[in-house]
Amino acid sequence: MKNDVPVSEIMTKKLVTLKTTDDLVTAERLFKKHHIRHIPVVKGDSIKGMLSYTDLLRISFADAIDEHEEYVDTIVYNMFSIPQVMANDVVSVSSDTSIKDVAKLLATKEFHALPIVDDGKLVGIVTTTDLIKYLLKLYK
Repeated sequence: MKNDVPVSEIMTKKLVTLKTTDDLVTAERLFKKHHIRHIPVVKGDSIKGMLSYTDLLRISFADAIDEHEEYVDTIVYNMFSIPQVMANDVVSVSSDTSIKDVAKLLATKEFHALPIVDDGKLVGIVTTTDLIKYLLKLYK
């Protein structure tokens, strides 16, 4: 197994993002539409925070809503903004960081996604699911 494979080999490059001015109803729809659990919050090309589906669950009963349901109870969501709910202290890595180093970082932290940032620009995201899929390919 190679120890120096860059995370750029497994990161998601086609990103779903939110702006700080978007609302949580929009975030909920994006999570469900794209079947994802983490969305970078950006201003232009730079990352400002990360919003996870778990962040939404903490403030709502979103898990009681049918996954395929388009309607979302907006009462709770209208009480908060994305900047109030997102993680602001985002850890990121560059696209040339090794998959091994990314795995070590995710294994020791309490988050499950890392934005990939090159020269201050968000270029991708890698999740624990991406790492598991990579490992499964190695064991075929």
